[in-house]
Amino acid sequence: MVPLPFGRDEYASRLEKTRQKMMERGLDLLIVTDVANQHYLTGYDGWSFYTPQVVAVPLEGEPVWIGRSVDAVGGRLTAWMKPENVVGFPETYVQTPLRHPMDWVGQHIVERGWGKGRVGIELEAYYYSPKAHARLVAAMPDAEFIDADLLVSWLRSVKSPAEIAYMRKAAKLSEAAVRTAYEVIAPGVRECDAAAAIQATQSNGLKDDAGDTTALPPLLLCGDNGAAPHILWTNRRFDKEETISLEIAGACHHYTAGLARTMQLGKKQQKVADVEKAVLEGMASVLDTARPGVEAQEVECAWRATIAKHGFEKVSRIGYSIGIGYSPDWGEHTISLRQGDTSVLEKGNTIHTILGMWMDGWGIEISETIHITEKGCETLANFPRDIFVKN
Repeated sequence: MVPLPFGRDEYASRLEKTRQKMMERGLDLLIVTDVANQHYLTGYDGWSFYTPQVVAVPLEGEPVWIGRSVDAVGGRLTAWMKPENVVGFPETYVQTPLRHPMDWVGQHIVERGWGKGRVGIELEAYYYSPKAHARLVAAMPDAEFIDADLLVSWLRSVKSPAEIAYMRKAAKLSEAAVRTAYEVIAPGVRECDAAAAIQATQSNGLKDDAGDTTALPPLLLCGDNGAAPHILWTNRRFDKEETISLEIAGACHHYTAGLARTMQLGKKQQKVADVEKAVLEGMASVLDTARPGVEAQEVECAWRATIAKHGFEKVSRIGYSIGIGYSPDWGEHTISLRQGDTSVLEKGNTIHTILGMWMDGWGIEISETIHITEKGCETLANFPRDIFVKN
């Protein structure tokens, strides 16, 4: 068996908290379809979610992982449950118009005696399709399905000390990856070659642990793409005079810490320096405001007021809860630092505070992954925020 990233007590605590929330909502069973939530509850770790897989959580007894039969082997190697609680549907159900995996999954759940009552289901998980839901409902005709989206995700938003330890390692990886970007990016270098070097560091940047594949690839925003925050690299070569935004992360046991920085090839223009000053002051306001008991929107308000003094405005959110990351996203879809979000920050929250200012044809990004502590917050990375100028 692959060593579990946490002790059994940690998983028992997560399961107990999940069941408490289930009882509060009157659920008899929870079917977890979000990959990150499956990992959080069971430890299962495999790139198998391109086919349907679920974790069924009853009010008593062990959870049951159900996925493709060839991946049940990996489940027994990585999940903490007994082998009989890691099961796979036959290969005849894989990617065929004749039948659907959820036909088998629903039947298996019914056979375990969990086919009646109120069944919670995560309806907005990325890899849970409308067809999958329709077939599961048809296979469990005596169940009443309830949308339980984010039930587990909100539990994940408060990290244990053991989780924070992995977040710190992830932050070290993110520092190393940004440092690599600073070293390799230069006029004439191809974007794809810089991305390759960054990704290598994301994997091997720790001496005492492995870096994981991050849920998002490195984002290198420059040239015509400088104002487009999620455009991928090409074989374009960096110019001798341009501003480059870097949104990079590190991940350790899938716990992810984002770190955005900006570098300048050649002389920094005054317009860039002006935005940089506003963003750096805005970050200071965010770090001064974020603490337990404060609403997410209050943090955004402090940022907005600060950059307004410099004549700038940003309409998109400036941060989100971050933790376990599986493609296509490392966000937890719970707390957002934006107007109208009344979520109250708690000790143990980890938030990727990303201050991106995308202007007319260019942009800068500066971010920190922050940990809400007992009385305030701390940045998990320790890396200079000023724009790195490379002549």
